[in-house]
Amino acid sequence: MSQQQVSARDVAAAAAALQGSVRRTEVVYSRALSEHVGVPVYLKCENLQRTGSFKIRGAYYRMMRLSDEEKRRGVVAASAGNHAQGVALAANALGIPATVFMPGEAALPKIAATTEYGAEVRLVGVDVADALAAAAAEAQQSGKVLIHPFDHPDVIAGQGTIAIEVLEQLPDVRTIIAPVGGGGLVAGLISAVATGPTSVEVVGVQAAQFAAYPASLAAGQPCAVPARSTMADGIAVSRPGEVPFQIIAQAEARVLKVDEEDISTALLHLIERSKLVVEPSGAVGVAALFAQREQFTQGPICVVLSGGNVDPLVMLRIIRHGLVAAGRYLNIRVRLVDRPGVLAELVGELARDGGNVMHVDHVRTGIELSIDEVEVGFQVETKGPEHCAELLARLRDKGYQVL
Repeated sequence: MSQQQVSARDVAAAAAALQGSVRRTEVVYSRALSEHVGVPVYLKCENLQRTGSFKIRGAYYRMMRLSDEEKRRGVVAASAGNHAQGVALAANALGIPATVFMPGEAALPKIAATTEYGAEVRLVGVDVADALAAAAAEAQQSGKVLIHPFDHPDVIAGQGTIAIEVLEQLPDVRTIIAPVGGGGLVAGLISAVATGPTSVEVVGVQAAQFAAYPASLAAGQPCAVPARSTMADGIAVSRPGEVPFQIIAQAEARVLKVDEEDISTALLHLIERSKLVVEPSGAVGVAALFAQREQFTQGPICVVLSGGNVDPLVMLRIIRHGLVAAGRYLNIRVRLVDRPGVLAELVGELARDGGNVMHVDHVRTGIELSIDEVEVGFQVETKGPEHCAELLARLRDKGYQVL
């Protein structure tokens, strides 16, 4: 297989080899997203894949093709979680010793799952780049084979098997949307649909906080971007892979960006309307449909939900963030005269107007407060943006000083 290209035939070979080792995940119709965009929208549920992510496809296929000697020496990998679990499970099934380097701040459930699948986990650095550097050094020193998360033709071919399934499950699909980190998934999808009987566009989506591909495509070569915080840690890759970048650039594929509010809104929508738990990086395709629906006119559309591995504590914060982004969670501060009963009256006003007070923060001292004033912060659950506006207008009409 060429180090520079992955063909549709390569992806088909990977699909045949992986039968029985990976799950053929469901494609489900989304009425709500279809109505929002104006064309039929379907969801490819890789969040329900073994290990909770599409990553097992590429990892498993890459290791299947190792020689007996390479398998005996063992493998080493680096990941924030999903590739780690895919490598660990595949290595366990194939009888290959595995060592996985993960960032020190990787999610605890992902670390625990990787260990339970049988891999040795080593925590190093602060991001995937640090972990990958450590894994490469270990491979060079020990002779173990580095299973790269995205920059290898076998990995790309394995990820592309998703498109083989989509084309069988949804033969008239015209657009496939998928997350982009290093680019292995989108490169695999592009390779799989390249010689199909009908034209299928593959669109990549990155978190705006950590988007290396748009700048790299504009420059004509992989470029690194500074590390920044994003809830979509699974696609927080600072530099595109050489092999996937060439495939994506040659196809002139579009790569869009979405912000953190778009991602949290998408996650909340998937939980409420589709009853699907998806991690932030896996939901960026849905986020793009919400934020940039004018970009998508050719349907049916299939959105790849690439993973569902999310820390429950992180999910709680994301849900709250999504409620705020959707206008259903109002944070306000009100300055009041400090006398008995005033706070109760204000809470009563909010309740009468349908606001559900979730939290109250009472500040009695401050530089800007007079001696007879207090400042009260409220977190209020609402019914949506219009209800938020109504609550604020009603409070101001009644003379409250809303900050």
